[in-house]
Amino acid sequence: MEISKKENIIVMWLLWQFYEMPKFLFSVWRNFLLFGLDYFSIPLLFKTLFSPWRKYNWVYPKSFDIKEFFNTFISNTFSRILGAMCRTVLIIVGAVAQIFIFAAGIIVIILWMLIPFIIIGGILFFIIL
Repeated sequence: MEISKKENIIVMWLLWQFYEMPKFLFSVWRNFLLFGLDYFSIPLLFKTLFSPWRKYNWVYPKSFDIKEFFNTFISNTFSRILGAMCRTVLIIVGAVAQIFIFAAGIIVIILWMLIPFIIIGGILFFIIL
């Protein structure tokens, strides 16, 4: 408490405006980016890209039946292709969301740093006008 009595309120505000708050905003921005990765499960989608869709997997026949073998093979291949297509769409949507989160974070931090100058400029503009 004694330290704050000796410091100037302008210095305290400058420290808060240009040091403490940007540090907090970077922390929040990082949390939003991590949430976006977790929400869209992008790392998991890459790991399971060619897994069957919804684990639909047909069992190959025990006896040699060429018709059933190719039927199962085509069904399993189609299930994997469908899974890859759906996961690719989700990965793209998640990547676009991450780009928007990244851009929004940059904009918020830049605007936060410019707020004092915008306010002073606005006041001067209306005084002169």
